[in-house]
Amino acid sequence: MTAQSRRGAELGLAACGEPRASGGPVPWPVPAYINAQLLLPLGFRLINRHLATAHRPQATPPALALRDSTCRPGAGSACAGPRMAEGGLAAAAEGGGRAREDYGGGVTVPVAVTCLMAASCGLIFGYDIGVSGGVTQMESFLRKFFPEVSSRMRSAAGAGHDAYCRYDDQLLTAFTSSLYIAAMLSSLVASRVTRTAGRQAVMLAGGVLFLAGSAINAGAANVAMLIVGRMLLGFGVGFTTQAAPLYLAETSPARWRGAFTTAYHIFLVLGSLAATVTNYLTNRIPGWGWRVSLGLAAVPAAAVVLGALLVPDTPSSLVLRGEADAARASLQRLRGPGADTEAEFKGIVRAVEEARRNDEGAYARLRGAGYRHYLVMVVAIPSFFDLTGVIALTVFSPVLFRTVGFSSQRAILGSVILSLVNLTASFLSSVAMDRAGRRFLFLTGGAAMIVCQLAMAWILAGHLGKQGAAAMPRGYALAVLMLMCLYTLSFGVSWGPLKWVVPSEIYPVEIRSAGQALTVSIALCLSFAQTQVFVSLLCAMRYAIFLFYAGWVVVMTAFVAAFLPETKGVPLEAMPAVWARHWYWRRFVVVGDAKLEAQFCQWLGGLEG
Repeated sequence: MTAQSRRGAELGLAACGEPRASGGPVPWPVPAYINAQLLLPLGFRLINRHLATAHRPQATPPALALRDSTCRPGAGSACAGPRMAEGGLAAAAEGGGRAREDYGGGVTVPVAVTCLMAASCGLIFGYDIGVSGGVTQMESFLRKFFPEVSSRMRSAAGAGHDAYCRYDDQLLTAFTSSLYIAAMLSSLVASRVTRTAGRQAVMLAGGVLFLAGSAINAGAANVAMLIVGRMLLGFGVGFTTQAAPLYLAETSPARWRGAFTTAYHIFLVLGSLAATVTNYLTNRIPGWGWRVSLGLAAVPAAAVVLGALLVPDTPSSLVLRGEADAARASLQRLRGPGADTEAEFKGIVRAVEEARRNDEGAYARLRGAGYRHYLVMVVAIPSFFDLTGVIALTVFSPVLFRTVGFSSQRAILGSVILSLVNLTASFLSSVAMDRAGRRFLFLTGGAAMIVCQLAMAWILAGHLGKQGAAAMPRGYALAVLMLMCLYTLSFGVSWGPLKWVVPSEIYPVEIRSAGQALTVSIALCLSFAQTQVFVSLLCAMRYAIFLFYAGWVVVMTAFVAAFLPETKGVPLEAMPAVWARHWYWRRFVVVGDAKLEAQFCQWLGGLEG
């Protein structure tokens, strides 16, 4: 057995250059905990050798032909037949080390402008997150639509009512949560529309729907109008959260994809900051200040509509719709007039053609044996994101600050401070993500979030609602604000932006729209559930709500450490190679797929070159 064969066997492949025995379908694997100590060091040696090779032009891996090339002698029957990229391993090898280092070109003016326009979709989601929590604790808004809550707040500054339960009203929380259930439903529809009509059309539709919803909310005369307006806002959010991260991932250069995709989160935070500042100002307007806050949502919606009209569709989307010439022109415009885009364009076409060869729908593929690792991430990433509690804490931060004893104006000011901290963290993340890597930010941010939540639970347990007091002592209330800032900072450099970056880059093109749609839908479904029940949970669990969220952060941090591979700087078309090297998920990518094994063998041969 050759050295290449031995290495392939160590990675779970049939011996490279030797025929493999036929087998049944891929089973659900059992983690090989004993072998992990051997596989991880081996993986690091392979990666380090590959990175060293990538910087030596004279030692580039052999290119894999597009269709009818033959494998090296002795590669076996697995190498016969068309040389289509099974999810992109051929793209990883084609072009050698260059594909790893600067595949996709550099940062050009068209790339920057296009990504900024697409990232502006985050404005509408961020504005809604920021505006709803502030409006729901404004006295004028409560008196008009929720007089019972207003009465509880005014009666002897809450005396006679549990400090944790002042805002416990299901109809009030339905005003906030109705957006998320509408967004969840529309994101599922947006998956198919994104594939057939393109990313650009979906962003445009989302902006128009958000415009309509903001107009209805501003003129609302009853709770029913509020809910209808919120649902239209949700339809707009569902469409744009489906299209914008895909747009950013497919147009940005591979080396800086993390920074560009983080731009969506930065715009989301900017929208939230704009909303909290607006609430701070309009709260001073007696009677109708809340109408101004809700109506100004039309401003970011108009920006999204304008941006969607100005930017072209992505090359991947154009190829999916059969517009190859337009896709080539779009890619050339993005990378610059003198850039060599042929290798990248072939990688896109190859991935799309492979997707078309299978008549199964994208959702059916996700259930297949070769896609189970993606299915796990589709569920795990949005679930863990929402179980950090950040959606509830962000949306209801003014309510939480009122609970610990702040006045209405100071509670909104606290939300403004949190938005500024989140914005700072987002910029830090955009700088660090493509340098330190995704996993490092996930793990460090998760550890800091655990500490902050435990500390908040300890303070609330000891000092809120004691001896019939309506508010905790001022010093401890300020400590809660400081811990919320540290928690927001930790979240803003880790799970905040990475929740958008990682799902947009890990899925192959044949399931990318479906994977993104399911990720967004699961996240929005959980956001709906949390925003609907958070105030009731706060009333029932009291300080233990933070212990609940801290426990989930521990679980998700352990999951990332064990099962999420590093994707920093990897081209989208080459992403399956990352999963093929992972100590656990490699079994899904390789076992049972003869052509993929043959391609991986050639790729391993390139590492030894």
